[in-house]
Amino acid sequence: MADVIAASNIKSAIDSVENEYSDIEYVTGWRMMLLLAALFLVSALCQIDRILPFILSEAIKADLSLSDTQIGLINGVAFAVCYSLLSLPLARSADRGSPRIVLVACILVWSAMTSLGGLAAGFAFLAFSRLGVAIGEAGAVPAGHSLIARKIAPQRRGLAIGVFAMGIPMGAMAGFALGGLMNDAFGWRAALLGAGALGVLIALVTWVTAGPTAPLRRAQALGEPFMRSALRLLSSPDYRWLFAAAVAMGFAAAPFYAFATPFLIREHGFSASQAGVAFGLMQGLLGLFGTILGGRGFDRAVRSGSGQVLAPPAILFFVAAVTTTAALIVPVGWMALALFAPAMLSFSFMLPWAFGSGHLVAGRGKEALASSLGMIGSGLLGPALGPLIVGAVSDAASAAQIPNGLGLGLLIVPAAAVLAGAACLIANNRIAANHFGKR
Repeated sequence: MADVIAASNIKSAIDSVENEYSDIEYVTGWRMMLLLAALFLVSALCQIDRILPFILSEAIKADLSLSDTQIGLINGVAFAVCYSLLSLPLARSADRGSPRIVLVACILVWSAMTSLGGLAAGFAFLAFSRLGVAIGEAGAVPAGHSLIARKIAPQRRGLAIGVFAMGIPMGAMAGFALGGLMNDAFGWRAALLGAGALGVLIALVTWVTAGPTAPLRRAQALGEPFMRSALRLLSSPDYRWLFAAAVAMGFAAAPFYAFATPFLIREHGFSASQAGVAFGLMQGLLGLFGTILGGRGFDRAVRSGSGQVLAPPAILFFVAAVTTTAALIVPVGWMALALFAPAMLSFSFMLPWAFGSGHLVAGRGKEALASSLGMIGSGLLGPALGPLIVGAVSDAASAAQIPNGLGLGLLIVPAAAVLAGAACLIANNRIAANHFGKR
């Protein structure tokens, strides 16, 4: 889920480096359409390769004799730490050098490691392959945005970012649906090997459509160092509460996506294809709807001067906490799936509000910094520890012969959603008072 956050509402971050380039010849017409199509495929592929182990986890667990704790480690710590910590250096490499080279290299790395995962014979090798996927995917969003800045004219920048961002929910939908179908038809290894082969093809398409990129006018952006600016922003109570909401959302979203489909398979008898298609379609459609609705809602809140820039997502988080709790205890599978819908919607709906509010607090010229810190907040602790906690609780419940152990572990999702909603409300009140004059 870190890449969903990374791709939303960062137009200002790209615009802030517009003066870094010299003698730019922007692509137009069919060349621009081909580039946007390639970037959409890159974004979708990135999400597919991240999602696949979620829908394949039951088959992987049975074949390799893994525990839920080990599945949590593979889908959590093994991915989140590398992804979060390497995003910044890869972003700097893309900005200072050739974003086309960085992006294509990242695609090839994560695709090769995805395929290697299909050859895994045990936990250690599979975990190693997921580390490699994380290393490659860490550069996908920043390099893609850097390429947009070099190739797409400012007046078309919003369209380009929107197309690139659309790959996230569509890739999630395809990953769950096609992954489940591939698993049932050919096995989990074939699904990973096929995804890796597809990545090589998309890398070639990206290389051809992107073309050479213009050189930088200067190698480094001016201003105070990143860490000093980050600490200054985190010292603001307004941003600290927003950062706390991002951390809580990470603890809700990461285990939800890692274990929701295994829960449907294990507790309600879904096949992998049934769970993947149903969950994937819901996630894709609700992801698109939530992002669009959230963006329009945030713009409306700012224009109206109401200052209610985080109250709507807070309310939705509270609703999602109730419905997700119910989903984990209802006896009917389709009802559980339907009750998961508010959670899916809340995660995508939050993104424009969170990034927009962060930009308001950070101020002009610090939007990219606010976005980067939000990515770290939502993409490090929650994805690293959340799935691990769920897996450990599930294994302990199974050892004690407690039924629905995975459902018990997944209670971390509504608990974290409540904390995210509470942090959003506090941040909302502070931002309304300090930036809109609403006491």
